[in-house]
Amino acid sequence: MICQRLELGHKKLFRLVFLFSVSVFCLASCAERDDVCAIRALIKQGAELAEKHDIGGILDLASEDLKALPGPLDRRQVRGILWRAFKYYGALNVIYPRPAVDVGKDSGHALARFPFLIVKKEHSLPKLESLYDDPQGWLDKVGENADLYRLKLDLIKNGGSWLVNEVHLERFTGLGFRE
Repeated sequence: MICQRLELGHKKLFRLVFLFSVSVFCLASCAERDDVCAIRALIKQGAELAEKHDIGGILDLASEDLKALPGPLDRRQVRGILWRAFKYYGALNVIYPRPAVDVGKDSGHALARFPFLIVKKEHSLPKLESLYDDPQGWLDKVGENADLYRLKLDLIKNGGSWLVNEVHLERFTGLGFRE
């Protein structure tokens, strides 16, 4: 009788521990998904600001000690490069597939990677919206028709908001990406 009660007690304890573990995992997973969504929203906002040539708005998405590679370049130098790029392209569109985002275990650091394309508004490209969730298919379709780049963003969480701390830009050469 006592053994049966102990066995039932262990089963209940096991269930409670199991349910607690699952709950903690789900909460952590939801928080990570929220961070991934927030980072993808930040990238979308950055692309929209680039299309508007809003250099100040773009730099507001970055930390004060922003570093850009290859270089390294600081905030002031990034401002100059953006100004020259916007003058060169004029009216433009920024096109990219879904960014890959990895949130660090401490949830205060993340990495995002994605290829992207800057296109003068008057140029046309094949429909790419259907390939948003297929980065490799997106690369294959666009790579034959345009100059591609890949952006790697190192992000930090500051006061609940994500900021870009380091940017690494690589140009697609047809065989892969290089600085």
